Amino acid sequence: MDSIARQIARFSLGLKYDDLPAEVVHEVKRYLYDSIGCAYGGYSTHDVGIIKKIYADMGGKAEATVIGSSDKMPAYNATFLNSLMVRALDFNDIYWKEDPSHPSDIIPVALAVGEREGKSAKEIITAIVLAYEFEMRLCEFAKPGVRERKWHHATLTQFVSPIVAGYLMDLTEDQMVHAIGISGSHNLTLGAVTAGQLTMMKNTVDPMASQSGVMAALMAREGFTGTEQIFEGKEGLMQTLGPAWDENELVGNLGDAYKILDCSMKAFPCEALTHSHISATLKVITENDIHPDDIEEITVTTIARAVDILFDAEKYRPTSRETADHSLPYCIAAAVVDRKITTDQFSDERIPDPQIQSVLAKIKGEASEEFEKMFPAKQPSKVRVRLKSGAEHSAQLDYPKGDPREPMTEEDLDNKFRSLSSGLLSAEGCDRVKSAIWNLEDFQDLGRFMAVLKIDK
Repeated sequence: MDSIARQIARFSLGLKYDDLPAEVVHEVKRYLYDSIGCAYGGYSTHDVGIIKKIYADMGGKAEATVIGSSDKMPAYNATFLNSLMVRALDFNDIYWKEDPSHPSDIIPVALAVGEREGKSAKEIITAIVLAYEFEMRLCEFAKPGVRERKWHHATLTQFVSPIVAGYLMDLTEDQMVHAIGISGSHNLTLGAVTAGQLTMMKNTVDPMASQSGVMAALMAREGFTGTEQIFEGKEGLMQTLGPAWDENELVGNLGDAYKILDCSMKAFPCEALTHSHISATLKVITENDIHPDDIEEITVTTIARAVDILFDAEKYRPTSRETADHSLPYCIAAAVVDRKITTDQFSDERIPDPQIQSVLAKIKGEASEEFEKMFPAKQPSKVRVRLKSGAEHSAQLDYPKGDPREPMTEEDLDNKFRSLSSGLLSAEGCDRVKSAIWNLEDFQDLGRFMAVLKIDK
């Protein structure tokens, strides 16, 4: 039987734009629109600024455009920088089954390599479909997922980025297999990046794994070889990270349906498991007109992994955006005080606010076996607010806004895009970018599309 990597390579290289149903192409545009908006939101963050400076000092061949500018740099570098911009605010998409992932972290691979290789927008669309297909399939490959085994989900991205890059570089089947083996052999990522006090690495490991795929594809095209049985072979992924893998989830029934249709968007710029809890909190607070000083205690009922990841001791004393947006107590407290969760709630000035910190101390999490059985088909949350008067109010939600069962509308997407780009684009600029994305097939030269994304403020 062919190796897993070869099965993936054969399907990927055989996929054509004309094979894609209209609703799949439509979803690609929705996620591209969402991701470009997230990139504008991350454009001026400190971590992105550091990488911009490093690459400006480094220089290099002008191959691919930095989102929002006319600056060009090597595609390898542009992939990392653009992916970090998309990821910086933790506001881009989410798919969570056995493992979580953010497939749009890989969209910049398609943009940078596609521009470097002179590909049409239709080929970029097809490459993005592959990014979602295999990133999301990998989320169902391990039982339980690699995150439950203490590895970060960027461990999955290292296998997908070379598929996207290799597709656009017109690799042969053997070269694609080598590229997957090259990238997959050196990017396993420790779960420590999302434990305790988080750092800039929380949003950086996936962009690094995305960048790795570009180098792997370049190496493979020049004749570099990589391990073919990187998944199932001796001391490969499946042996190294433990037993219980379902190969059918990864390579079964390829082409019968497309996973991008099952992905979710984020309505809040924070860790995905916080979203249904934030919505439930806002529902309780606004419907009952509860104010911070009224509250005695807030109990959040959730799944065990959310308690483990989002309620550890460090999450009760966040000092950075990265820790705050992975702190469920902080997110709940900010929602109570401000009655909204936007990027503003994660600013350095807002995090230490005394009123938010006061409410934060009143929040506790409890794990529910019943909710555990419902996850991941649902993302259940119950928030119970006990007032100083003795009265109690509660709300329960099964899934957050942005889930395919409660999708973000075009108006929702427009509002999100405009809020993230407001400091960089005029109203006319927003309309220009939106029109370009929704008419993406018209671009035969991706460089022209990237030029449309330049900021005008």
